[in-house]
Amino acid sequence: MKRALPDTGSLRYEGAMKAFLGVDRSATGRRWLGPSVEAERQTEAMVQATGLPRPLAAVLAARGVAPEEAEGYLEPQIRALLPDPRRLKDMEVAAARVLKAVRARERIAIFADYDVDGGASAALLSGWLRALGAAPTLYVPDRIDEGYGPNVPAMAALARTHSLIVCVDCGTLSHAPVAAAEGADIVVLDHHLGGETLPPALAVVNPNRQDEEGDLGHLCAASVVFLMLVELNRKLREQGTTGPDLMSALDLVALATVADVAPLVGVNRALVRQGLKVMARRERVGLRVLADVARMDRAPTAYHLGFLIGPRINAGGRIGAADLGARLLATDDPAEAQALALRLDRLNAERREIENRVRDAALAQAEARGLDGPLVWAAGDGWHPGVVGIVAARLKEATNRPAIVIGFDGDAGKGSGRSVEGVDLGAAVQRIAAEGLLEKGGGHRMAAGLSLSRGQLEPAMARLAELLGRQGAGTVGPSDLALSGLLMPAAVTPALIEAIERAGPFGQGAPAPRFAFADMQIRHARRIGENHLRIAFSDGISAPVEAVAFGAFDTPLGPLLSDHGGRPMHLAGRLELNHWQGRTRPQLRLEDAARA
Repeated sequence: MKRALPDTGSLRYEGAMKAFLGVDRSATGRRWLGPSVEAERQTEAMVQATGLPRPLAAVLAARGVAPEEAEGYLEPQIRALLPDPRRLKDMEVAAARVLKAVRARERIAIFADYDVDGGASAALLSGWLRALGAAPTLYVPDRIDEGYGPNVPAMAALARTHSLIVCVDCGTLSHAPVAAAEGADIVVLDHHLGGETLPPALAVVNPNRQDEEGDLGHLCAASVVFLMLVELNRKLREQGTTGPDLMSALDLVALATVADVAPLVGVNRALVRQGLKVMARRERVGLRVLADVARMDRAPTAYHLGFLIGPRINAGGRIGAADLGARLLATDDPAEAQALALRLDRLNAERREIENRVRDAALAQAEARGLDGPLVWAAGDGWHPGVVGIVAARLKEATNRPAIVIGFDGDAGKGSGRSVEGVDLGAAVQRIAAEGLLEKGGGHRMAAGLSLSRGQLEPAMARLAELLGRQGAGTVGPSDLALSGLLMPAAVTPALIEAIERAGPFGQGAPAPRFAFADMQIRHARRIGENHLRIAFSDGISAPVEAVAFGAFDTPLGPLLSDHGGRPMHLAGRLELNHWQGRTRPQLRLEDAARA
């Protein structure tokens, strides 16, 4: 479906930075912004001091890396960046209680969220416990029947047969369910935004508690669990015992960090970088089998975690059995892993079909309502609660605005939201829940979940739009396209792309660098699949460079390039290596274009 773009208005760029290559409005409705004069000076200083290729130096300068810090940035060390676990409140209490339970052979339950972060967190903790001889019980709530997080019946039942319950990626707002777990100690390891008061747990370890400093608020739940395992191993060393190897568990931390859209900066970047190396060794049977099922034929990247592996693990919690993903990540049995991976792959295909139907309906409804406000939202009967979050992400990407999508079953609605940089959606949702406009709601800066009745829908969305508008949401149309600089086709080599990748991994909070190619000749343009485009372009001197634009015919980009009529074009996108049938060649992941 070709989407309509919000009208940006003629005053949008008045007095702003001059558009790069004069592109004030591209095929996708964006203004191109190149590096500032100061950034160019910093890039030149980086090149002179380090001898690094200029495109890589431009990326480092944009990240605020000084020349003397370049080598350390390109080879980040976890040991140097990992925070002391004891900086987090309740960490020592939590670790001591878990270690006591292991030593006393107590029955331990792990209550996990049903997404990738929850599943990876559960697998991390259960793997450590099993290595020390414990056999934890895994409990993952059903998304439809039980909803997100601990609930009173489940916690009460677990407490009758377990003396310790560890809630991972959930529990910070679960006052009543924690109180219902009579006779058991509760430890919460979470990262979701905390309220003014904490539940009556023995320990709540959460960098987003209101009494924390907040400098570790970018950690996902799996990273919080990893920090507790670091603390547990430290306690074991103090007692003369060696704990399980934690470096081999970084594949799970990397997967959760990327799939939960945590910013890839600081220690997160180091954890993902090292975790990808661990995953490439293919030692974890569940991830190895799932990678094969997903037809991954090369070493994993952040893209693979976010778009191939993560969605399949999430599929169980979205439309199947909630614990499938966590079980796959935790199992050591190849036969069980194969069966779980195949089932998740089938569920993921089913999820895509459901998502496409809901996405088309939600986008049509949102367009009819208007895409120019601070919030884009849609609600419908029978929309599967397992896909509303993905559809919200699609609406957010299409409009550069926070988006909420809600599915109703009778009078009860369950929704999910996704936000844009600089707008704290979780706090706004939590506020309107406190004001009584929702039955329940919470989350973190970039994502949120909520439950409400039909009667609450319109007032809640109006109030949420008001709060998000105060944060600056909806003040512009499609976001500007930031470019790291200008390249000539002759510069596009595998060696340059590999050098740039040293500054990665790229993702949330650390976008992949985009480069522009000016006055290019389109040598050929060919539609592939239903809506993609492949082209080759050249400056008339060097060999042509191949480029691929996915979803090009969902926007004006496809028609512009396929019907170029021989006119020169400015092109922009990300450089990548295309691995196909044993060959590796450079290509441009084309994202935008404009007539020269």
